[in-house]
Order: sequence, then structure tokens, then C-alpha cells
Amino acid sequence: MRRVLVTSAPFDSGAELARLAGPDTGGTGCFIGTVRATDARGAPLAALHLEHYPGVTEAAMSRLADEAAARFGLLGVTIIHRVGRLAPGTAIVLAAAAAAHRAPALDATRFMADQLKTAIPLWKAEERPDGGKDWLAPTAADEAAARNWLETRPAQG
Repeated sequence: MRRVLVTSAPFDSGAELARLAGPDTGGTGCFIGTVRATDARGAPLAALHLEHYPGVTEAAMSRLADEAAARFGLLGVTIIHRVGRLAPGTAIVLAAAAAAHRAPALDATRFMADQLKTAIPLWKAEERPDGGKDWLAPTAADEAAARNWLETRPAQG
């Protein structure tokens, strides 16, 4: 099963994980990203704004879900990404994978989280308490983590 969604609405992570459960599932990996209350320098944030290009973003996320499923032999995959203005503490993204064993599920989850930061057309701006905005780009560490998957092979069992 594959589920990909871009939405402004909240998601229920428990319900989404339950959808991935099946008789052959031995492990489910899950990443839930949330809006931090501060920026990288520790300054307070009022909100995070996420924008996307409808149709293009969903297509890129679908390709990512398909790649994760094929690469890690997944039984199910879910990627949900929120857009709009999100307050600190709000869930932004869910990347979840079900597999016959824990290692592929956990590896797939990390793979999807790393790719979501760098390869999916989403634009993020941090809103300061004074109303100003700073647009964000993937960091060097984000780029390195995504590149690492070009050389990494899935774990077995």
C-alpha cells in the first residue's frame, strides 16, 4: 500500500501507522517532523510557512515513495506533508514504512526523511515574532545526508 498526500489539514499519525499494519509486517518505521519554536540560532519563531507547486510536489513525493518501496522491499509506505502556516509544535511531515523486518523499515524512513529535505519541491520560510520572514534552503548537512544514500545499500533483515 502506498499513500502520498500534500495537505493543509492536520494528520493523525496513529491512524496512518495503523493503515500500514498487515499480516506480513514485522516492522514499521516512522518519522514525524514538527515545527521548532526557535531557529538554528536559537531565536524564537512565530511560525513556519510551507508552500508547494500543486501537482509537481505530489508527483515528486510519489516517485520518492515508489523508490523507497522498491529499494527497501517495503510492504507499505506513507508520506504526508503539510503546507500553509504552521505554529511551533505542529506536525509538518510523516514518513512511514512497513516491511517484513525492522531494518528495511527504519532505513526507508530515514531515506525518505533525508530526500524530503532536499529533493521535493517545497519552500519553507521561518516567520519571526516581528512578522519578518526568512526563506530556508537545505543545509550542507541535509545535502550530505541525501547524497549518502547514493552509496548506501539497504540493510537485510
